[in-house]
Amino acid sequence: MRRLWLLLLLGVLAPWVSAKGIPAQGVAVHGNADGNTPGWTINTELPNGWTQDCCMYARGIGVNLVLYQGEWTGKPERVMVLNVWPAKQPTLAMEMQDDRQRYLQSDPHGKADGFPVTSPRSIACQGVLYQGSDHLDDVVVFCDPGKASGIRYSWSMTVSATDPHRQALLDTFKQVVQRSRYATYVQGPAAAHTNATP
Repeated sequence: MRRLWLLLLLGVLAPWVSAKGIPAQGVAVHGNADGNTPGWTINTELPNGWTQDCCMYARGIGVNLVLYQGEWTGKPERVMVLNVWPAKQPTLAMEMQDDRQRYLQSDPHGKADGFPVTSPRSIACQGVLYQGSDHLDDVVVFCDPGKASGIRYSWSMTVSATDPHRQALLDTFKQVVQRSRYATYVQGPAAAHTNATP
């Protein structure tokens, strides 16, 4: 994705419980209030064998959070990326249309198709699969936590069209998206999360 992302970030790990009742490691990233936009938290379940980073690699490439396997290589392949930005467009569809237009302008021989994903509860999400002429595909899911949040966010990942683990990677990516939750965030010792999506 070709987009410039702003907001000061703080990432933390927290314990969560999976749907099967098995303890699972969760990851959460926060952004402080900015003008009329309240502070926010996006959390999800960290896939087994994956590493999270908010404050070194992610900050270095200008995003909110990255999830990756093995050692950090600096290459985009197989890295899940969370971006959060102040809502600018009136609708999520318009955000997607802008992104699609930029992608196809940068790669006139690329293709953009829908990427079906089940939205997290109380959050509207829509996905797109960009198939690049360089045989690197970008899957992006745009999400809208609602007008009151003042933000929109996306999960994205680049995967080679010939990656032997492509389907498993896409399935894991979908799980991360579908387990994402939004809550407002208040900074300080008396911090409280309110309006969390169940």
